[in-house]
Amino acid sequence: MNPSRRLAAVAFASLAVSLALNTPSAGTTPAPLTPERLRHEAATARDTAQAVSLHIRVRDGRHVVEAGAGEAVLGTGRPVPHSPHFRAASVTKSFVAATVLQLAAERRLSLHDTVEYWLPGRVRGHGNDGSRITVRHLLQHTSGLYDPDSTELTGKTAPDFERRRFDRIYPEHLIDAALRHPPDFPPADPDDPEPRWSYSNTGYHLLGAVIEKVTGRPWAEEVHERVVRRLGLHGTRVPGDDDPDLPEPHAHTYHRFAGSDGYTDTTIRNMAWAGPAGSLVSTPRDLDRFFTTLLTGGLLPPRELAAMRTTVPGNEEHQRFTPGIRYGLGLQEQPLPCGGSRWGHHGDLEGTFVRTGFTADGTRSVVITVNGRTTDETQLLRIEKALQGLIDRMLCRR
Repeated sequence: MNPSRRLAAVAFASLAVSLALNTPSAGTTPAPLTPERLRHEAATARDTAQAVSLHIRVRDGRHVVEAGAGEAVLGTGRPVPHSPHFRAASVTKSFVAATVLQLAAERRLSLHDTVEYWLPGRVRGHGNDGSRITVRHLLQHTSGLYDPDSTELTGKTAPDFERRRFDRIYPEHLIDAALRHPPDFPPADPDDPEPRWSYSNTGYHLLGAVIEKVTGRPWAEEVHERVVRRLGLHGTRVPGDDDPDLPEPHAHTYHRFAGSDGYTDTTIRNMAWAGPAGSLVSTPRDLDRFFTTLLTGGLLPPRELAAMRTTVPGNEEHQRFTPGIRYGLGLQEQPLPCGGSRWGHHGDLEGTFVRTGFTADGTRSVVITVNGRTTDETQLLRIEKALQGLIDRMLCRR
């Protein structure tokens, strides 16, 4: 055999060995997730959380499985509905961030623009300075802006909640409340690779105002046109001020307030106060479609998507509940035990949890909603651990 043929034969043999080593055999390929397995996982997680109900949707490629556990209405035995509507809470932030980044891609604003530039005089006093805070700071929670406890307006006890559940409280009130406090820390230095970080709904309320200033339309209309209508998210909307109900089908949300022995049904309520920080209503299918399209480049150009996925570590409090969490521009990242990261955004509201997880390539996804919250921190940590483990198992196909 001449030298060139000998080298070709060796190369071919090496390639064959490499393919054999790196291609999973039929025996090692995980079996498709079955409805029975997912129902068992859902029931176990719901029991661990001691929640009223849990719904989970898992997608692996085109294979979709849903399961529910518990009861949709406490004390009735009614099963959790398929593909329920729910209040997405802070998952709203990812929709708002995608809208802001679309405007940046169109060069209608810059991530380096200051709040003072778009909202002159809005952020001043008590050490707050809008001329030092940029759009990027708001998106990434590195502005240092104080985040007031929304329950001070919506109620910390069951009687307070009952009295205030239909009150029209707007984001402007929460911005005003935040600006009566000094900032938690100065806005992040652009050159700091790991800036100080603190979750701030105030920043997203301000982003809603920036969107309106840039476009001349309310933030909710821009999100609807640019994201919801474009992707055909038929179960997703921002409720109006006079629309406290959830669309059918849905499971009821329940919250055990401090000092209360039982649950308060928190399903029907005015959500105007949450605005661009958390007022969206959605479905598991819609959140899957949104995040999958977002992560695979269907909503943003490469530059803006890369900016969105550039993350910084969460603070100690967030790390305690969700170890390893990092935050981009309206997007959360957490490590997967099987390697790589999962992406998405959490949502929390009186009565409900929303948890999402997506592989970076969009091939696998998990959307979980849990109804039945408490103010007990020990139980919250136990619930969080159960939900994080469930997402990891589903995305790692374990």
